[in-house]
Amino acid sequence: MAASPSLSISHRIHVFWHEGMLNHDTGYGVFDRGEDPGFLDVLDKHPENSDRVKNMVSILKRGPISPFITWHSGRRALLSELLSFHHPDYVNELVEADKNGGKVMCCGTFLNPGSWDASLLAAGTTLSAMKHVLEGQGNIAYALVRPPGHHAQPTRADGYCFLNNAGLSVQLALNSGCEKVAVVDIDVHYGNGTAEGFYTSNKVLTISLHMDHGSWGPSHPQSGSIDELGEGQGYGYNLNIPLPNGTGNRGYEYAMKTLVVPAIQKFDPDMIVLVLGQDSSAYDPNGRQCLTMDGYRKIGQTILELANKYSSGSLLIVQEGGYHVTYSAYCLHATLEGILNLSPPLIPDPNGGYPEDEAFSVKVIDSIKRYQDENVPFLKV
Repeated sequence: MAASPSLSISHRIHVFWHEGMLNHDTGYGVFDRGEDPGFLDVLDKHPENSDRVKNMVSILKRGPISPFITWHSGRRALLSELLSFHHPDYVNELVEADKNGGKVMCCGTFLNPGSWDASLLAAGTTLSAMKHVLEGQGNIAYALVRPPGHHAQPTRADGYCFLNNAGLSVQLALNSGCEKVAVVDIDVHYGNGTAEGFYTSNKVLTISLHMDHGSWGPSHPQSGSIDELGEGQGYGYNLNIPLPNGTGNRGYEYAMKTLVVPAIQKFDPDMIVLVLGQDSSAYDPNGRQCLTMDGYRKIGQTILELANKYSSGSLLIVQEGGYHVTYSAYCLHATLEGILNLSPPLIPDPNGGYPEDEAFSVKVIDSIKRYQDENVPFLKV
């Protein structure tokens, strides 16, 4: 096992986890609808189910990366902590929904018995992971949490998300003295909730690389288009990178090099948050972006380079989507290999060799680059 000569191995990732998050039961149905049409013998589990996270836990405990992992127990967030990002009326809505036995918050997003407690655990566990980094107890922390959070906006649930785990942690960093925080979201869907929470702030740079899916209804009014740049003081500090379907490893690498790295260089943050979703993989039921383990490993290494250069190695990773029960765990392993700068790969890709053609993606990325260079003030400085 060797490290590349340009980077030293970051010897440990501090993983924050609590088994109580498994108690969020999203049920069965056709895809994420929770509906039985009556003519199928076998119904799938909801994509955001506990099995996907069980495999993530087990691969980190028993996979070859395990010597580099230190485990920490998560905790429940206090209701008062939620108010740093979420509106009190919305928090009260969630509390009342739980008391009344549950509620369909929006399409595919079910607050069932056990869901609210799991949500509090996800939020509190992420806050604990950020606190660990802020206090200098470890450079790299990973909040292995569910339900996911990056679609949850200050006043509404969306896309399987109730509380914005990443957004809460970013606000904690700001409240703890960080002057600037950069968020890089590689989940296949636009991190609209995190963007919405900091849309008027020039203290938080939100960058989202996502499938070009547009708005999907009242709970998700944001489109994720390149012209959603922020407002007021925050204008230019929300950078959307809508990528064409099938972008693949080389397309993502080009987007990171062409768009993400220069933006981080200009912004010069003192904390970086990687919002991690494996639903950008080649085999995910909810995405079409064709990343394989090699692509995730390269993204992890790029994020490590940025953290070492701009945030003194400080990095928080927050788990989001990733719905292929097996391959999501493999892609997580590969991402963390990259963040640890481990080489050669510790696990071979069971589905490697996915065909790629990045020509169209490169054209799209170049057009986004031209648009940002013309319209984002801080990139011109």
